[in-house]
Amino acid sequence: MEPVTYELKVPATLQIHNMFNVSLLKPLVQRRRCGAPPVPSRIDVDADVEFEVQSILDSQNVWGKFQYLIAWKGYGPDENSWEPASHVYMPVVHRMFHRLLGKFYTHLLKHPVPQSEDRKKYDREFAVSTSFHGLHKIVGTRTRTSKILWMFVVLGSVFIVSWQIYTRFLNYFSWPTTTSVTVQYVNNIDFPAVTFCNLNRYQTQAVANLSIVFFLWSIVSAVLHFSTVDGNSKFSQEISEFLQGNQNFSIKEFTRNYGFYLNNSTLLKCEYFGKPCYPKDFEHVFTEYGNCFTFNHNSFDRRRKVSVSGRGLSLLFNIKQSEFTDDPALGFVDAGITFVIHSPEKPPQFDGLGLWTPVGMHAHASIRQLKTVIQEYPWGECNPNIKLKYSTIYSTYGCVQECKARHIQNQCGCLPFLLPGNGMECDLEKFYNCVSPALYNIEILGVCSVGTHNTTCPVPCEETEYPATISYSTFASEKAVKFLSMKLRKSSEYIRKNLVYIDIKYHDLNYKMTQQQKALSSTELLADVGGQLGLFCGASVITVIEVLEYVVTNFYWMCIFLLLKLVEVPQCTPAAPNQLKTVQQC
Repeated sequence: MEPVTYELKVPATLQIHNMFNVSLLKPLVQRRRCGAPPVPSRIDVDADVEFEVQSILDSQNVWGKFQYLIAWKGYGPDENSWEPASHVYMPVVHRMFHRLLGKFYTHLLKHPVPQSEDRKKYDREFAVSTSFHGLHKIVGTRTRTSKILWMFVVLGSVFIVSWQIYTRFLNYFSWPTTTSVTVQYVNNIDFPAVTFCNLNRYQTQAVANLSIVFFLWSIVSAVLHFSTVDGNSKFSQEISEFLQGNQNFSIKEFTRNYGFYLNNSTLLKCEYFGKPCYPKDFEHVFTEYGNCFTFNHNSFDRRRKVSVSGRGLSLLFNIKQSEFTDDPALGFVDAGITFVIHSPEKPPQFDGLGLWTPVGMHAHASIRQLKTVIQEYPWGECNPNIKLKYSTIYSTYGCVQECKARHIQNQCGCLPFLLPGNGMECDLEKFYNCVSPALYNIEILGVCSVGTHNTTCPVPCEETEYPATISYSTFASEKAVKFLSMKLRKSSEYIRKNLVYIDIKYHDLNYKMTQQQKALSSTELLADVGGQLGLFCGASVITVIEVLEYVVTNFYWMCIFLLLKLVEVPQCTPAAPNQLKTVQQC
């Protein structure tokens, strides 16, 4: 044949010419299927090849011609096609589809759209009977000028009330807050816990080279605050040699045994509300200052409430400067006692918060109880859903400690003994080679971040603190020095260089509460919006329902009108009874 003409083998039943131009042809694309494809059901009607319909999926009206979306039996969804209604011969499915469509159409016909006059009458009745002020004036006024005037008044009122409501909602969703400060006077108040530490941490005769011990403790105690130790320091070689020669050395046990201790020789006097207290009433705790001791801790059985101001805890310490020492190269150049006042449920935090009392001084600490209440997000920055695993109450400091413990345990496979948790204790080699770099990464990457609601450790929703006002006087007087010298059998110089006197008492029986509050509650917002509606439009909840009913009714009528225009159900006539199948022709 010619280059642009092809001869095709076509069924004889088609009764068409078998010569086609190349422009009318396209190659057959075979689809890959799993297994043999089903053979389409074929029906021969009057020598025409036709295919059986599986279902009618949809219908549409195109330029006045009704069409069906057909799913062909034996073919996949890709072969679905739109066909004119007159080409469809499937009585059962056809009747079912039109029965449903007819019911829907009948429903629309039973609820016709009111005539234009009826709709106008409905609008007028709504304007006259509604409690929305001003509409009946527009409808009832006869003069054109009055109608226009009232129309401007109503539209102006609607605009103003819309603007007022918009600004109210805008203000509400900016989550405003107010802060109130109140002083509450009470008959009694809880006494806080107090943790004391000696600024000279280790016994002088404990080891030959205390500089190594001091440096090792600085590495260990770095986990309590974000700080790292330079691995290239001058002690690197000495530390390596020390660890090689002391394989079983434990800085924890060394500090416990050769750090500051509390007994009758270091605690010369202890009075708690006029009654004596003893070293056994203190609980040992490790801090960056080594061995420290907490009075009135959480398990203390003599905890009590203060009912009289000016009384509290009185302590007289002997720090024994000749027996205990520290390394000035690491910044420990003072002699005395440092202490921190905190809640019994919280761990002591010395980092920047401790109070210092030098030797030869009498410190008078006057405390107050300060409670802070922060709103949860989005009004405030607290997150009430965060709970600590190893503390009864949430605090930012406790959260950071637990966060660091988790990451160090995951990275190094051990847990520093200064951090809360359960796990294998890190040895000195792990501290030096793994824990210190891990702390550096935690700080650089901001893993244990503090502050806003989306940080690891947001601010607590409720917190109790004990700010103190401290004053000093020289201890002791000349007469007191002589008395103590005779009692302790020590010289006057020893008394002035080793003794520290501390008094801690409440200033007043009250507590100050700083509370963050919502500036606008949802109830106040609703009342404000209702006031604006009533002021400018005389509207209420009943008015809002009336307007909604009016809008919904008109919207329903509009939908019925559009559906009646779009839906046209074709009439189907029965085919001749002598056909083999029951065929309907549309």
